[in-house]
Amino acid sequence: MRLLLDNNLSPLLVALLEAASHDVTHVRDLGLAAASDNQVLTRARDEVRVLISADTDFGTLLARTGGSAPSVVILRRTQGRRAAQIAELLTANLPHLEADLAAGAVVVIRDDNLRIRRLPFAPGH
Repeated sequence: MRLLLDNNLSPLLVALLEAASHDVTHVRDLGLAAASDNQVLTRARDEVRVLISADTDFGTLLARTGGSAPSVVILRRTQGRRAAQIAELLTANLPHLEADLAAGAVVVIRDDNLRIRRLPFAPGH
């Protein structure tokens, strides 16, 4: 899976997710460390990458614009977790989410559950 890691996630995740056969880049490696959320979303969409973030603003931006891409995975409760723990959480869940992410979705992964919302969001949701 092609992934773009947001600035709020450790760059150490790149190697860990590459080891799990994902094509991964980090916004810092693209010179986007100080980029706006809109710029990051645009880059993920243009490169056909799933954006992985701990920032809920991306779901809000997609809802406001009616966007159908890119897919976004929002990780909740990442603070205090090591990169290896986050990589394990992602590698355990991404294979099960492949069809939803390919179709366009916002996925929220929590400690004990996940929620999938297909894009584009209906008005008022």
